[in-house]
Amino acid sequence: MNTFKLHTLDSAPPKSAPTLETVAKNFGMIPNIFAVLAESPSAVKAYLQLGELLEQSGFTPEEQQVISLAISVENKCSYCVAAHSFLARNIVHVAPGNIEALRRGGVLPDAKLNALATFTHLVVRERGWVAESQELREFLAAGYTNQHLLEVVMAVSMKTLSNYVNHLTETPLDGPFASETWDCPSRCKCQGHAQCNN
Repeated sequence: MNTFKLHTLDSAPPKSAPTLETVAKNFGMIPNIFAVLAESPSAVKAYLQLGELLEQSGFTPEEQQVISLAISVENKCSYCVAAHSFLARNIVHVAPGNIEALRRGGVLPDAKLNALATFTHLVVRERGWVAESQELREFLAAGYTNQHLLEVVMAVSMKTLSNYVNHLTETPLDGPFASETWDCPSRCKCQGHAQCNN
């Protein structure tokens, strides 16, 4: 049973308020994932800071969204797939073909981005045990470096926080993201997961 509250600036614990103020300034709203995370001042601050660090990484904004979508699809997080699809399409302007391929777990038209997405999926699926993989070799051959490799793992830690919290709390989708609603492809193994209609 979901007993988590969607916090506002007025209802959040005092130590969460500065983080929510920053979020509201950055986004023009407080997305529901932050409203839920605000129950824990440490968790909401960690998620915001990890996002800021990803923005400062060696990845372009487009690549950041590819990584975030790949992780969220692999983790079957409906909320984050919808949110990052919205950001990718409307803010970062990722090519629609790449977004749709990410959402269905398919091959991206852009070969370099496909190598990034494929490697990211594998990192999540194999819990990081990818050192001898063909996907890692293709990732490096596409022009990525050991710095990028470590920053993929950092992004996995960031999105695992939000993906798992969304699974646990059944975070409702914000209105602005509703146009990007996503359900797990029918081939997924959700076994009746609340986030999946398949």
